[in-house]
Amino acid sequence: MVEKNIYVEKHYVTRMGWLRASVLGANDGILSTTSIVIGVAAASPDRHAIVLAALAGMIAGAMSMAAGEYVSVSSQADTESADLKREREEIRTMPEIELKELSEIYVGRGLDAELAHKVAVQLTNHNALQAHARDELGMNEITNARPLQAAMASLASFSMGALLPFLVSIFAPLKYMVYLQYGLSILFLMLLGAVAAGAGDRI
Repeated sequence: MVEKNIYVEKHYVTRMGWLRASVLGANDGILSTTSIVIGVAAASPDRHAIVLAALAGMIAGAMSMAAGEYVSVSSQADTESADLKREREEIRTMPEIELKELSEIYVGRGLDAELAHKVAVQLTNHNALQAHARDELGMNEITNARPLQAAMASLASFSMGALLPFLVSIFAPLKYMVYLQYGLSILFLMLLGAVAAGAGDRI
């Protein structure tokens, strides 16, 4: 029996939804928590106060990022849902106009008019709403808004980012706390950039 080698393509665009939220969350976690620690350390060189402020900032920031991301992406999901509802109604009430519209889209992408019409007819017969969602509205399964996924990614990434300056606040000598927070925050951001680039296959 002859074995067939099947090549499976690996697409990184599938990571767009959670990667964007994760990078923003981790970046904000590092910067905001570092800023809080520096401010408190400069005003009151007491480790208990510094650690407590860092912990409070980490928790509050993570919750805020998750809630903000959820609301933001939910708004996108609502907009997509409204567009699909309107498109479904237009397909039902004026199918010929929608078919012509789809054909013109394919002509604009390089097909001749006859082939574009045939493609539009076949895709409409297969799944008209899916064809219009993908080719007219630019929606697909990869780019669909996922509020919960984005919120969880923001929550986790902010917490992980904030954990770094939080640990520095626990272990760094009080005398050098401000300087170490400044220096290590730059290092943490550089590491975050490298990790993000790797996740997007840019390294």
